[in-house]
Amino acid sequence: MTTIPVGPPSGPSFYEQVGGHDTFRRLVDAFYRGVAADPVLKPMYPEEDLGPAAERLTLFLEQYWGGPGTYSAERGHPRLRMRHMPFRVNPDARDRWLTHMRAAVDELGLPPLQEETLWSYLERAAFAMVNTFEE
Repeated sequence: MTTIPVGPPSGPSFYEQVGGHDTFRRLVDAFYRGVAADPVLKPMYPEEDLGPAAERLTLFLEQYWGGPGTYSAERGHPRLRMRHMPFRVNPDARDRWLTHMRAAVDELGLPPLQEETLWSYLERAAFAMVNTFEE
């Protein structure tokens, strides 16, 4: 008879496997360095300082990948599409976002399996955020 495990998987979470908070902070910091100089993406951020956006993204990614649940404790359910609806996220914005995120992921130097796992999610998420095809 085969026993089927019940409950969360044993072993380290993806968050722990890739280095925890420090890794996600490095990812987000590298990403926002690109966004800060991007003429299409930078105007989408309401704060002049990108610090609050960086903090929100860090908390979200950490929670998504098995780290602390601080994002939900502070902001509630992520509701990513709803939170992005006020902004015109067209294919150009998506592609710019992916360009900056790709550079940030590359800076991490993760092992291939973790790099592909992270990138696959980020790419799917970026495509899901498109809410207009107008230029």
